[in-house]
Amino acid sequence: MRSIRNIFNSQAKDQGNFFMSISKILRFKPKTLKFYQTAFTHRSMNIKNSKGHIINYERLEFLGDAMLSAVIAHYLYMEVPGGDEGYLTKMRSKVVSREHLNELGKDLNLIELVESKIPKGQFGDNIHGNLFEALVGAIYQDKGYKGCERFIQKIVIEPYVDIEKLEGKVISYKSLLIEWCQKEKKIFDYNVYEDTGNDDVKHFSVKLSIDQKVVAKARATSKKKAEEKASKRAFFAFQNQISKASFI
Repeated sequence: MRSIRNIFNSQAKDQGNFFMSISKILRFKPKTLKFYQTAFTHRSMNIKNSKGHIINYERLEFLGDAMLSAVIAHYLYMEVPGGDEGYLTKMRSKVVSREHLNELGKDLNLIELVESKIPKGQFGDNIHGNLFEALVGAIYQDKGYKGCERFIQKIVIEPYVDIEKLEGKVISYKSLLIEWCQKEKKIFDYNVYEDTGNDDVKHFSVKLSIDQKVVAKARATSKKKAEEKASKRAFFAFQNQISKASFI
């Protein structure tokens, strides 16, 4: 059996490795390490504190989502003084979209730090964005609003936020297509059905019809993804008409 001293030495080494890894990502030394450890603890670990409360990154994810939204909103408010509420809301949505947050999490390779009983290869793409939001929540707990704002400025705004590019970025082809159909009084229908085929993983297929004519087909591992994929294909088929209607 391992001695108590060896166990403590091993735990100290693990903490030291985590401290070095998280400091490299943050570009500053954390003051309270436990916040960041919680930010990378998956619910599958089933850890509870002395009060019986479950410890995982989900509460910090909620906090980080709110902080990202607040900091980005303030940046856009100051940067685009002529933008109205609708414009600012749409632009903020593009910055904090699930797709963009997943990219940020991947760029920082956050999944390498996660503690989980689930093999990392079994996680979906959203784990990357979830961890990024949890990390932001941990920074807020550790460094307050100003420290959180500085991190978002350096990691999100400076390298990724380009107002002109964002104005032309589509975050949901389905929402855009539906909005256009409703404005143009076109009848649309997403016919989604299960399509297992020869794959081990269940798939869904979708036929998108506009004015009773099938304009796009797609297949994916979820109904939502299949609908978005078909909507993107339909968007490019009607891009000229949609652009003239000033939806992008």
